[in-house]
Amino acid sequence: MTNANCPRCGGRLARDNDSGRCAPCQAAERHRLSTPPTVPASFWEHEPIRRALAERHLGRVIRAYRFHLYHGRNPLPQTVVAGWLGITQAQLSRVENGPQLVHLDRLTHWAKVLHIPESQLWFALPGAPPVRPRRAVRSNDNPQANQDHPMATDEGRRALLAGIAAVAAGAGLLGNVALARPRRIGSADVVRLNAVLQLYRSVDYECGGGLLYREVDRFAQSVYALLDGSQSEALTPRLVASVAAVRQLAGWTALDAGLHSEAQRHFLAAERAALTAGDVLLAARVRYCQARQLQHQRHNRDALATLRLARTQLGSAATPAVSAMLYGAEAASLAALGDRQGALSTLGRATGSFDRIVGDREPEWMGFYDRGELLAQYGRVYRDLARANRSFAPDAVNWVREAVAAFGPQNIRSTVLNEVGLCSALFLADEPQQALAVGRRVIERAGKLTSRRTVDRVRNLRRDLAKYHSAPEVIGFARMLVTVEPVPA
Repeated sequence: MTNANCPRCGGRLARDNDSGRCAPCQAAERHRLSTPPTVPASFWEHEPIRRALAERHLGRVIRAYRFHLYHGRNPLPQTVVAGWLGITQAQLSRVENGPQLVHLDRLTHWAKVLHIPESQLWFALPGAPPVRPRRAVRSNDNPQANQDHPMATDEGRRALLAGIAAVAAGAGLLGNVALARPRRIGSADVVRLNAVLQLYRSVDYECGGGLLYREVDRFAQSVYALLDGSQSEALTPRLVASVAAVRQLAGWTALDAGLHSEAQRHFLAAERAALTAGDVLLAARVRYCQARQLQHQRHNRDALATLRLARTQLGSAATPAVSAMLYGAEAASLAALGDRQGALSTLGRATGSFDRIVGDREPEWMGFYDRGELLAQYGRVYRDLARANRSFAPDAVNWVREAVAAFGPQNIRSTVLNEVGLCSALFLADEPQQALAVGRRVIERAGKLTSRRTVDRVRNLRRDLAKYHSAPEVIGFARMLVTVEPVPA
């Protein structure tokens, strides 16, 4: 069809037709102000809709739906679609431009209203069997996909890191900085620094661990030396904040590699630099990382104090995403300490903050905090509650399953970490056979990562096996846990 054809029926349009729809089609759908139209199957193959579905972002799906040419040259107004969904135009605008929706009831209701085919969804509608979306298959679930993925092998990761190091060196950000003569730093240097930092973050988002830490540590030491150079007074806060962000990533990768003293060293340097730059949001992100380290070491009271200090010092500067991140971690510590009411209440605050996120108003480095991260905290809280009261175990299983489904194929480490949580939750829910099936898969995948933190979590599965310690299969599984080791860095 050309622009002179009706996108609904394919009929030829008159020359003076400026609506983009033929008269019969306009007449046939005059009721569209009160109810969504019945669209053909090809409607959902439109590239913007397919892309939004692959991103698992219903707000973007709704926006692509409104702008589909099926509706004519002019997109459906937000007021019309908001009326279908039972919300206001302002609320729909936030849904379209904000973060991914978390609430399953809202997702299912709106999917039904718009008649989105179940085969296109990344979640199961009530009463329907779970369906895995075709565009959201994880590389770990498909051996062939693993072979095709550029970072599926250790060699692929090393080659990528070597390439990033070459880019950093070419930009003058990596090398023997101790012998280099201090130079004038310009805004272009800061732009290049942040670009290289983004490349390293993309690797951490996927696999993290020891292999990445050595490279990021070297990069952090190099860019720290830039502070010895000279720069304009106006540029100084930007440069110091960028250096702080690099040290934060170095600390996080050190934690992931199990190098706790190195992680603390980088976190302290990052916190000082962030506060010097006046970037209280970045300082809060650093404290969040420090709290996660304390939680990993089971120092939950110290983690709780660190998170509350971060929230107090943020005050009115807190953004919804940063607040959601801090509240979610705080809820996890409260649950680990046995404060059920406090954990659930704080988890509710995390969700409330998450629902207010507007992506372009958040710091760029908060891009990691998505629906999967929030759901992972739900799973963690309910799993700890289930250890004290097994009635919470079914909810823990459901939350962790949703978290696993929310992470994309590029997020291998987070997927494995949450499958560890799923294995624990299944044991607590008295589903040992399902737990063993997940656990064996976790052992295989964890052994392909360089993340010591992930391996520690896998080994800690032993604490949830007690009820079945005498079962032969569980005995064998417990022995397998002891043998898990990360890929050498």
